Amino acid sequence: MILKDFYGPRNLIKQCVLPPEALFGHGGFLRACQGIQLPGEQELILHSVDMIRQKDGSMCILSDRTQAPSGSGYALENRTVMSRVFPSLFRDSHVHRLAGFFQRLRQKLVSLSPSDGLARVVVLTPGAKSETYFEDSYIANYLGFPLVQNGDLVVRNGFVWMKSLEGLGRVDVIFRRIDDVYCDPVELRSDSYGGIPGLLDVVRAGRVAIANPLGSGVLENPVLLKYLPAISKALLGREPRLASVKTYWCGDEADLRFVCANIKNLIVKPIYRASGQQSVWGGDLSATDLTALLARIQKRPQQFVAQLRLDKSHIPTLSNGAIAPRPAILRTFSVAADSSYMVMPGGLTRVGLGVGEQIISMQAGCPSKDTWVTATEPERVGNEHMTDPHQAEADALLVSLPSRVVENLFWMGRYAERAEASLRILRTAFMLINGEQPISKESKQVLLHTVTEVTGTHPGFIRATEELLDNPEVELLRIIKDGNRAGSIKATLNSMLYCADESKELLSSDTIRVINDVRDELDNLESSLASGLSSAPEEALDPLVIRLIALSGLMQESMVRGVGWHFMDMGRRVERAMLIMKTVSTLITPVVEKPDDETLLHAMLRSMEVLITYRRRHRSLAGVELGLELVMLDVTNPRSLIFQFEQLQSHFQALRRGDSNLRELEEQDRVLLEAITSLKLSRIAKLADVEEGRRAHLALLLTQLNKLLSEFSNIVSDKYFEHRIDPQQLVTTFWGE
Repeated sequence: MILKDFYGPRNLIKQCVLPPEALFGHGGFLRACQGIQLPGEQELILHSVDMIRQKDGSMCILSDRTQAPSGSGYALENRTVMSRVFPSLFRDSHVHRLAGFFQRLRQKLVSLSPSDGLARVVVLTPGAKSETYFEDSYIANYLGFPLVQNGDLVVRNGFVWMKSLEGLGRVDVIFRRIDDVYCDPVELRSDSYGGIPGLLDVVRAGRVAIANPLGSGVLENPVLLKYLPAISKALLGREPRLASVKTYWCGDEADLRFVCANIKNLIVKPIYRASGQQSVWGGDLSATDLTALLARIQKRPQQFVAQLRLDKSHIPTLSNGAIAPRPAILRTFSVAADSSYMVMPGGLTRVGLGVGEQIISMQAGCPSKDTWVTATEPERVGNEHMTDPHQAEADALLVSLPSRVVENLFWMGRYAERAEASLRILRTAFMLINGEQPISKESKQVLLHTVTEVTGTHPGFIRATEELLDNPEVELLRIIKDGNRAGSIKATLNSMLYCADESKELLSSDTIRVINDVRDELDNLESSLASGLSSAPEEALDPLVIRLIALSGLMQESMVRGVGWHFMDMGRRVERAMLIMKTVSTLITPVVEKPDDETLLHAMLRSMEVLITYRRRHRSLAGVELGLELVMLDVTNPRSLIFQFEQLQSHFQALRRGDSNLRELEEQDRVLLEAITSLKLSRIAKLADVEEGRRAHLALLLTQLNKLLSEFSNIVSDKYFEHRIDPQQLVTTFWGE
């Protein structure tokens, strides 16, 4: 009701219930949102309140969160963990479940759709670098809505569209998780890189609904707490049932005098959270700091409030293995229902790090607790908590992945395969160089050259000097640990982890757990190699190899064969094919002495995990011929070159979804068919022939296949992935907070 009045008739100001400065002087009041209203009776869809329990047992409100309230996802995650850790206690306590609250949120978001057809709802997040990204992805997963960033949405022809593999799909509702002033760089903050240009114009036309509505941040103004009893009487005819913390607004002359006289006993805070200033307790400030604070208040009194410092109740908390009292703040949530609001039967309780701690926030590292609301008997699950199967089927038709997410999955697969192959060739090099049987200088040179080619850490060992070949440890350590060097193990894995974070909402909990294990092992790599490469360095790489193998297994066995999986596996296949060709080209194409030839052949087979198979089949074919057959033409070997091309072919057949209207091959099909045909028509004996000191036919075939694979990769990128240029700021339309 307050929000409707602020962006509507503003009767609260006309009736002198609220001073005009309290509204117009707040940075959250967006004049561009005047007259914008959501369909239905409620303007505010999701609302949260921070409160504490006082000594007499009553609850006192500290602040409201109406912008993009965070914490509900953490409450849900806490509940999931507690129900698994203490299943019997949870069941016997008859705890009210949270599912109904989120089901109501989902239903309300769908009902906001301005279109008559099936509603497409998206969750707008600032991105993986945001501190709320985990919660954003968790809620999007739970609600079943796509998680999008600003680059996934575009305004065209008066509507908001989502960029997906199928093209542009109209968006009806945006559940935003970013502050409203950053949502549209055209009409709001021009320096915003997280908004969608032209969004506000579409909202104003009623063609897209945003929850919470743009401009709702004005309700977080702490000045409203001072006038809340009067506002409640004007709108409801009664005062609020819950008390709020005593608030003094410096824009009121009497309050200003009181604040200046008692500043050491008050908490002073700016009225706008995004101003960059923090709340301060006057008792903690020095005389100089107090003078500076009073000067700021006197200069802009309307921008400051002061509140009484309330003692927070303490609750039992497990700390350092013992139960200890800790101060607590409860954040509760409510969601708009048909004609009123539904309160979450629970909440997020945050506890301080020490007794009497005043600053309690998750940004400061404070833990949180699951909050139970118990019943006298088991809760009955009503029909309102159940999902209509017809609605679920209709929703499934709207499930589409933003092209950005698909691209990140594709590159996640590529980086994972690149890291695994790089680790394998490094491990093979260490085993041969430090092995019991010494290898020749020529074999060592070729092997180290292969390490450079596979990892892409040029110039590396290409045209290496005698000194570098005799002492390769420093260069090898850089290839492993130098995160600023393109192609190094650390840089490649960091790129993979970034892509995983950008598509986290599509990954299972087990997959995320393995990815976190990779991150932990990467952090431990520095200490594992602290003594250098003098003592079994390949063992230091084994944990990373094992984690990447586990990740590969989860991708194959735990991911639904949807669009995301197809592109992730395509990324793996493209990268594996490229690395196979690089390995064969550097190890097998040059001709060396027979003992060295055998050494390099075994190095190739060991790095590709087919050495045992080679030894079992060695009776029927000669060494190099059998090795080439296993690595290039064996369709039963998942690490052979032809296997990768055939898998890529099958992926596109699945993505085509049986489109019978195609009368000719698409470009990617032509490229793959040419590559597979070239491989099948090649003869092993001819590929193994030596001409003028090298295997010329093998080199020619690899060059041809590498060209086709690069062409295929470019076709996929151009056809399916987004290639956008970030908007450039030309003028400034936001001059202050």
